Amino acid sequence: MEEQTIRVGITHGDINGIGYEIILKTFSDNRMTELCTPIIYGSSKIAAYHRKALGLPSVNISNIGRAEDAGANRVNILNCVHDETKVELSKSTEIAGTAAFKALEVAVSDLKRGVIDVLLTAPINKHTIQNKKFHFPGHTEYLEEHFGDTGAKALMILLSGDLRVALVTGHIPLSEVASKVTKENITEKLEIFNHSLIQDFNIIKPRIAVLSLNPHAGDEGLIGDEEEKIIIPAIAEAEKKGIMSFGPYAADGFFGSQMYEKFDGILAMYHDQGLAPFKTLAMENGLNYTAGLSVVRTSPAHGTAYDIAGQNIASEESFRQALYAALDIYHNRKIYSEATRNPLRKQYFDKGNGDEKLDLTKDSEDETL
Repeated sequence: MEEQTIRVGITHGDINGIGYEIILKTFSDNRMTELCTPIIYGSSKIAAYHRKALGLPSVNISNIGRAEDAGANRVNILNCVHDETKVELSKSTEIAGTAAFKALEVAVSDLKRGVIDVLLTAPINKHTIQNKKFHFPGHTEYLEEHFGDTGAKALMILLSGDLRVALVTGHIPLSEVASKVTKENITEKLEIFNHSLIQDFNIIKPRIAVLSLNPHAGDEGLIGDEEEKIIIPAIAEAEKKGIMSFGPYAADGFFGSQMYEKFDGILAMYHDQGLAPFKTLAMENGLNYTAGLSVVRTSPAHGTAYDIAGQNIASEESFRQALYAALDIYHNRKIYSEATRNPLRKQYFDKGNGDEKLDLTKDSEDETL
């Protein structure tokens, strides 16, 4: 199977959280290494510490010096963090932030070099990871800087099965949301979202629901006019580009009436508007996907979960689904690339003295070819 050759780079995230727990639980099932070649960026010693501290099943891990040496049908770990790095379960520490960044930095470098195919990131502490090289509110923005050199923009999509929620604005203060909700920004996100649904999820003609910014979609301007002045014109502009988007819908009624089941994607205006209902519906198996870039990156939809770290009660389901999604998206992108590599050009058939041409891409009632 093609999936057996996909090399999945896995960053260990915050070593004081549940990252190693969900990674080790996932790969305690030997069948997982039949699907891909996992490469954990972290420390074999730290992994062993977590396994023993939590009483987790043993996982046969092979130490490698570089990603190119990863072996199939086994779990590989690339040691990029000092063995003496101190683990303090459930605590937020600068040491853990440094270890999280080092793993991410090495993995992203390998992703750029093409020695891993996809990236799966365990949760980080967005405060302790900050440094001169990482001055971002999250993975999404960091990856956009590294892989958006051609102008590509990243789009965060939360997904679970057929439920896919994307955001116009992401990790910004709520006080700044309204100023970022512009016609241009919405149209750009719709374009990225639409392309991702086609390329990454194999949906030929996606239907995208667009949520409103104000309660009750503004009530025809009574409690805000952004819907009439910004969102509706953005939907109209997207339609000119061949994108099927609908709305704007008031978020409460949209999710409360299960209208989300009728769409391939949902574009929310801000973080909690989209993520609060999403996590209510799919906290256990939801995942985060960074769309819009040339690389595939997924992660579980939850955080470091310090409150349960070290208790052996964390569920690995979200992490497992993030792994499955990375493999599926990588596979779908290959199919899309092959299908669109050499598109057919319009062909014409000369007739008569060459003054007239017949377009073979259209039906003709006058000619029998």
